[in-house]
Amino acid sequence: MELIDGVKGCRRYAKGEMIFHVDEYPPGLYCVHSGKVKIFKVGKDGREQIVRLAKEGDIIGYRSLISGDRYSAYAVPMEDSDICLIPKDTFLSILTSSPVLSTRMLSLLSHDLKTAEERLVEMAQKPVRERVAETLLLLKETYGVEPDGATLNIRLTRAELATLVGTATESVSRMLSKLQQERTIDMHGRTITITNPGALTIAANIGD
Repeated sequence: MELIDGVKGCRRYAKGEMIFHVDEYPPGLYCVHSGKVKIFKVGKDGREQIVRLAKEGDIIGYRSLISGDRYSAYAVPMEDSDICLIPKDTFLSILTSSPVLSTRMLSLLSHDLKTAEERLVEMAQKPVRERVAETLLLLKETYGVEPDGATLNIRLTRAELATLVGTATESVSRMLSKLQQERTIDMHGRTITITNPGALTIAANIGD
């Protein structure tokens, strides 16, 4: 930690400012000190597909750094965020000299692969209702809730939600309205409150 503290650089990125982009070689390991970041790809049709959300304490861009490849996705803050960068040479040197860190990174990469495989299966087999409900639960798990204990501590546009769910914006809007009609959630603009967590878990079809 002393070595990292001596070489890392930190700066504030404004909402929407590019942290890294496709085809760029990683300059090091990015760490989210504060804020919220989305990692996304862009399809041939120009549509954005969010592949991961990051929060305070998360690291991003590590797969390309370890493999030596260019980035295959973009990283952009969803709000003003403080991002730190550990230089590539420093991180790789620590990685090769620390069996514990190497094991942790392998575990992290394995978890990412498992998550990606599960996401592919869900997008192919689960109906939109279940995917929307599961996405809301994922956002709650990732970013938590506000002091009221129910309002998601993140604001996303319907288009951003759609890229997480893997469907059209119109479909997400219809399903959110239906969940609101059922009093499972409540919405005010981009603010979403989970008013009935049990019903949302049932809708997501992930209960025991």
